[in-house]
Amino acid sequence: MTEVRLRRALGPFRSGPYRKLALALVLSTFASGVWLVALVWEVIRTGGGPGQLSVVSTCSAIGVLLPALLGGVVADRVPQKLILLGVALLELAGMSLVALLSLADLTEVWHLGAVSFVTGMGMAFYYPAYSAWLPALVDEQDLMAVNGFEGMVRPTIGQAVGPGVAGVVVGSVSPGAAFVVAASASLAGLVALSAVPQTPVRRDLTSLAGTHPVASALADMAEGFRYMVRTPWLLATLLFASLMILVMMGPIEVLLPFLIKEKLGGGPGDHAVVLAAYGIGGAVGSLLMASRSMPRRYLTWMNLLWGVGCLPFVVMGFTGHIWVVVACAFVLGTVFSAPMVIWGTLLQRRVPPALLGRVASLDFFVSVSLMPVSMALAGPVADAIGLRNTFLIAGVAPGAFAVLAILIWRLPEDELANPLT
Repeated sequence: MTEVRLRRALGPFRSGPYRKLALALVLSTFASGVWLVALVWEVIRTGGGPGQLSVVSTCSAIGVLLPALLGGVVADRVPQKLILLGVALLELAGMSLVALLSLADLTEVWHLGAVSFVTGMGMAFYYPAYSAWLPALVDEQDLMAVNGFEGMVRPTIGQAVGPGVAGVVVGSVSPGAAFVVAASASLAGLVALSAVPQTPVRRDLTSLAGTHPVASALADMAEGFRYMVRTPWLLATLLFASLMILVMMGPIEVLLPFLIKEKLGGGPGDHAVVLAAYGIGGAVGSLLMASRSMPRRYLTWMNLLWGVGCLPFVVMGFTGHIWVVVACAFVLGTVFSAPMVIWGTLLQRRVPPALLGRVASLDFFVSVSLMPVSMALAGPVADAIGLRNTFLIAGVAPGAFAVLAILIWRLPEDELANPLT
């Protein structure tokens, strides 16, 4: 059984084009991990504080949100390889520019904000194009493994290895040197990506001939939105996910450090261990799901894992020990990432190829749009009802949302009528 699961997890790597794309993903993810840490210390090096860092982060978030829905329209019209190459070139240019400014001691906060805004816009085009391209490069039965590999790469390379290398380089040399490392990895990823064969767009574009570009883009967005509204499993999951993100992202991103410091007497080192446990759990969950076939009850399992999987927040809020928070973070990472593998595969197998980019962009928009809202509300809510009660809501509410989504939209009937095993 173990050998069968290992073969299933490694199945996509039989494909030469996918091996090159996977290498490009690893290198670009590593570059992003280095970039994020170097960016923080570059703000500090220039004399900035939390306010300046917040400005830079906000610029990146705005850059991601503004063109998020347009990214799906482009992904359904332009060969996805060209989009990813454009994003990679944009990121390489931004990282190289900041590296030169830093090494020359010419950096100002507005430089970092501007580059973060532009590279954030690139991410809005990257995700829909990447999601729409995968089914053209690998066999359908390998999509679970592909999405599992991606889910493993991001926490291990992007949240552990990249930041770890950046910390060493910044501490021993300078933030500018770390930017050079990020730009070098980005360049290597661009080279690997350029070697992946280009595939045609899986959509008939003849109907777009002679139409006004703005009008046709709006019509494309409307078509993607209509598909979401009339597709019960998609609408139910996106609505549930938006509510889940609203109640859980604030506690994990904003309140967790205060819980560790004020309630448990911990410090930055403890916070780092908790985040590392979350990342490791995410990698484990993705790998476990990648080695399995699609569950028969895929919609039920996916939503319940997300919903019930938030229960460790309750334990976090009421425990008196750091090690318990570390264990809860590991469980959270595992049960949050495992259903993400199902979700990515589900989109690629059930959404029509001509609409996949736009649906992926809707998914991306839902994921990122409510994060800042959740973070903004977390502090005032915790002040009003208490830190532990806020964690209690974050742990219990998603489970209730999941059950309601499953029952109201009759997801068990849908998954049996549309088997993916």
